[in-house]
Amino acid sequence: MSRPVILCIAGHDPSGGAGIQADIETAAALGCHAATVTTCLTVQNSAEFNELNPVESRLVTAQLHTILNDMPVAAIKVGLLGSSDNLSAVATMLRRHRGIPVVFDPVLASGSGKELVSSFLIVSIIAEFLKLTTLCTPNSVEARKLSGRESLDEAAAELLASGAGAVLLTGGHEAGEILENRLYQRDTPPQAWSLKRLPGEFHGTGCTLSTAIACQLALGLALPEAVTAAQDYVTRTLREAEALGSGQRIPKRVAACS
Repeated sequence: MSRPVILCIAGHDPSGGAGIQADIETAAALGCHAATVTTCLTVQNSAEFNELNPVESRLVTAQLHTILNDMPVAAIKVGLLGSSDNLSAVATMLRRHRGIPVVFDPVLASGSGKELVSSFLIVSIIAEFLKLTTLCTPNSVEARKLSGRESLDEAAAELLASGAGAVLLTGGHEAGEILENRLYQRDTPPQAWSLKRLPGEFHGTGCTLSTAIACQLALGLALPEAVTAAQDYVTRTLREAEALGSGQRIPKRVAACS
């Protein structure tokens, strides 16, 4: 049986910690094949983020058509879009392929804290993009910025009201030795996972988690089970993370399952 194909739409991180390379490694570790569409080129490493250079939306559209006309995509992961034109290009594609599950990691800032999206792009995400997603996976900072709500429960409710199929709100940016991730779905109580915080800071955890969930959906798991399996995988990658540069440690994604 062929491996499921995951279409990963994200930016390129030359350090290999986040973005497209994180997606490829995660998919490979979980028994899937990553087909990739690059939305932007960045200048960054494990310690700092210097430049964001969006790819022309024409090229994003061409990449999308080329893959979707050739491969049976089982799930789609969307990360950093880079520009409002790229958001529109990806949104147009998603409307034409509504039967494919979509996991959206709404990257709004780099791991070093640099803002990566404009206020206009945030409005476009809320007004146009969330309704095309099966699952949105913001961290607590992203959830508050997208929703305008301080309460995380209210922030998740606002994202659901904006059309997201479900919201996995991750708690790594909150204080405490125990972090809590919460899955919000319509007409059902939130489901929570309490995880012991690992020491140190990591580069690319959001990319890893969102792609891992997309892989588990492609492999046939229901959403709550896919989230559970993906979190277990991410925890293993972080326990084995390496200090390959001077900044945040990089998850060992492929070796984690070998």
